[in-house]
Amino acid sequence: MKRIHAIPALLLALAVSLALTAAAGTGGASDKDKDKDKDAPAAAAAANHSTQDDTGRLEGEKRFHSNCGRCHAAPPKFSPRMAATIVRHMRVRATITDEDMRLITRYLSR
Repeated sequence: MKRIHAIPALLLALAVSLALTAAAGTGGASDKDKDKDKDAPAAAAAANHSTQDDTGRLEGEKRFHSNCGRCHAAPPKFSPRMAATIVRHMRVRATITDEDMRLITRYLSR
């Protein structure tokens, strides 16, 4: 139900934004170009961070299957605190390294 109500609000916000841009005239176009140049490094950093998260999650999944998959099926996602507790308790039994523990915790909590 919330989704249905969000669409008209989004359309209204878009219409107001377009009206303000039209009222501002050509000045809005140059401001957009300035903002685009400012946001370029931030966008690149966000894309790089996203790629690192995906790589870390995939590596964590591999380590989970090689260390934990012997006894456990693929788990549901846990909160970061719960995942850390689970991995810490299983670390001794499965002889998981610090790096494995960090990656598996990231995999379980995402």
